[in-house]
Amino acid sequence: MRKYLLLFAAAPFALVSPALAETASVQQDAEATADKAPEKEVFSTGVAKGRDRLDSATSTSSLRAAEIEKFGARSLAEILRNIPGIRAEAVNEGNSSYSIRGLPLASSGAKFLQFQEDGLPVLEFGDMSYVSSDLFLRADFNLGAVEAIRGGSASTFASNSPGGLINFISKTGDVEGGAVQVTKGLDYGENRVDFDYGSKISDTLRFHIGGFYRSGEGPRQAGYTAWKGGQVKLNVTKQFEGGYVRLYAKLLDDRTPAYLQAPVAVTGTNSDPDFKSVANFDIKKDSLLSRNITNVIGLDGDNNLYRDDARDGMHAVSKTLGLETQFDVAGWSISEKFRYADNRAQVIQNFPATIAPAAILATTLGGPGARLSYATGPNAGQAIADPASLNGNGLLSLSLLQNFKFNSTDNVTNDIRASRVWDIAGGDFTTTAGFYKSRQSLDADWLFASIITDVRGDGDAALINVTSANGVRQTQDGYFAYSAVPVTTGYRRKYDVEYDVSAPYASINFHKGKIAIGGSIRYDIGKVNGSLYGSELGAGRVGVTAYDINQDGVISAAESRTGILPLTNPAPVDYDYDYLSYSAGINFRIAEPLAVFARYSRGGRAAADRILFTSAVSPVDGSLTDPKNAYDAVKQSELGLKFRKSDFTINVTGFLADTGERNLQINTAANGSVQVERIIRKYQAKGVEFEGGYRHGPFSLTAGATYTDAEIKDDEFNPTVIGNRPRHQANFIFQATPQVTTDMFTVGANFVGTTSSYAQDTNLLKMPGYTLVGAFLQFRPTERVQLSLNANNLFDKTAFVEVTQAAIPASGIVTARALNGRTISTSLRFAF
Repeated sequence: MRKYLLLFAAAPFALVSPALAETASVQQDAEATADKAPEKEVFSTGVAKGRDRLDSATSTSSLRAAEIEKFGARSLAEILRNIPGIRAEAVNEGNSSYSIRGLPLASSGAKFLQFQEDGLPVLEFGDMSYVSSDLFLRADFNLGAVEAIRGGSASTFASNSPGGLINFISKTGDVEGGAVQVTKGLDYGENRVDFDYGSKISDTLRFHIGGFYRSGEGPRQAGYTAWKGGQVKLNVTKQFEGGYVRLYAKLLDDRTPAYLQAPVAVTGTNSDPDFKSVANFDIKKDSLLSRNITNVIGLDGDNNLYRDDARDGMHAVSKTLGLETQFDVAGWSISEKFRYADNRAQVIQNFPATIAPAAILATTLGGPGARLSYATGPNAGQAIADPASLNGNGLLSLSLLQNFKFNSTDNVTNDIRASRVWDIAGGDFTTTAGFYKSRQSLDADWLFASIITDVRGDGDAALINVTSANGVRQTQDGYFAYSAVPVTTGYRRKYDVEYDVSAPYASINFHKGKIAIGGSIRYDIGKVNGSLYGSELGAGRVGVTAYDINQDGVISAAESRTGILPLTNPAPVDYDYDYLSYSAGINFRIAEPLAVFARYSRGGRAAADRILFTSAVSPVDGSLTDPKNAYDAVKQSELGLKFRKSDFTINVTGFLADTGERNLQINTAANGSVQVERIIRKYQAKGVEFEGGYRHGPFSLTAGATYTDAEIKDDEFNPTVIGNRPRHQANFIFQATPQVTTDMFTVGANFVGTTSSYAQDTNLLKMPGYTLVGAFLQFRPTERVQLSLNANNLFDKTAFVEVTQAAIPASGIVTARALNGRTISTSLRFAF
């Protein structure tokens, strides 16, 4: 903690625009103005000075609190998929995947996007392995608005954000009052309470506090309470002449399940597949989680015996303290933002490495004549007489029970900047300079076990034992190995790395009459230090040993397959990097309601942890084997048109993006082995982005759509994919929300959809497109009471976001992830 406080104290004194001071009013007016079309839309995220969107050469969007409430979103990703240009694989509450404008997502997380909370990053890197920014973010009554900037100056007003910024802006007590809401899932397990309250303490002092608590099984069958936890946020603002000081804090402690791939039957052809749920397992409502699969056992990162509970799922804890201040000095508007976040998380998930007919998998693991029996559940100890008819589908899963322990993902950031508006030649000339400093810790243990389970829904799957024909038990209570054997012996790691980022930046903007022109620049300098245990390069390889896991004095076959880390041979990490980002644009206000703009930007994104444990980093001295491995660059050109008049708004932006990427991609071979593939690629994406709104009387409509033509332009290791479309990238995505609002009620629907995309970069197996419909009804019998009904995926459609296999296998069984099925909730809200 001391070094973080020293960082804050030593940060250079810097600079920000006065418009950022106006952000507080934008935050608090969010709910009050959500149902009114503003005369002027001020946008402050990722720009030097907040100004009317029609005077800014950027592509931006915002969602206000009252609109977000109507979506009935069960996760952060389900909110963000309503922003044009963003593709969200909205399966989990945390650790979801996001991409923007066709920029690639070879693995998971949000590589080219940065998630911010009140203007500072949640994590420095959005796609750290198995721990992404949204794991530490929750939407509740504290949220005043979500602002998003795509491309443009995002790359120069934040580090590691060349694709865009998404800023979650908190309420700060400008609007006095609060609310309490109780939510109940009608056809799924959710019990939730939300609250918030803001008020003035004096004429110059105000506060806001809010949070939520929830529990329940969640939107899928797990057989236990999979959602459990909540958060509390508090801020206090002191206003003074020419500025303010704000202190804030957050405590998040929340558990949610990880819904990974599950088996699906597929027929037809790769270009026209027909997907169907296997018997006794609904891909929309079931998961491989179960009340009968709870013990997680093995050796920890220090090679000591441990035992955890699989029901903890994704457990995120964040303790945050921050300071924000803005004041005017001698014509300069100065802003200081500082935050320290004590973050830790554990992610336990069941990854099906191989799905196969029970008899075949029994023979593979136990030899000819191998027998199966239940290890857990109500039938524990009973033999499985007819494997072919097991659960009506005859399937078993050889799964990796993955236990990722993030002992620290602490993040400390400081952003200080100053801005001044000069009167030059009758126009406003704005100069901004700033300095950003952050330290991101990443201390993690990757622990694995190999288990055998049946395939059954309703949270009733059980662990299965395999016994060879000669009576030798190949499993121990359903565990085949206390490591990743036989999938891979090396997929086990321990590492402790720290990323130190420094970034000076500056911008100039000139606005006179109908013309606004400007540019910005940023120089990122990074230092990376740490140690790796379990490197598959050099002497640090993972080993397999015999260990008496159940402490009975006998080494079983499963115990002979225990993974162990070589703790005496750490591989060092010790390298520096730097890169330059810049952006320039011009905006022409043709008429009061109409403007056009053009912009060119170049931004960078540091490679973070995904180049560790690869040949990109030398196992001898920790240096980069090639300086090009340090970061990926994104170059974007944009042409846009904006129109706003009375009750009609339309924004259209054409874009062209060239991207480089260094990443790891996890593939599953036909024999079930997990292969970690390193990729070095170049991509190009071009397209058109649309956002619009219309209001007439009580009726209103907001809509967005993005057409993207994306292509793999080069691949250093696999030239066969050159010319293909990147996996999961649809040509067309869209969203629309029509609604009718009166004093007493609001009724409407939310449509989100996509055309087809390819499961993998080989462009063989297609994932079908889909359109999902949500519906909402809000009834206000009195001024302070509101009763709501929300239906998510109203028609219970199947919508795939991931298929592991590149083509239909001979078995006709693939593993895939689908969006959640229909969930209906009701809420009662009381405002005061």
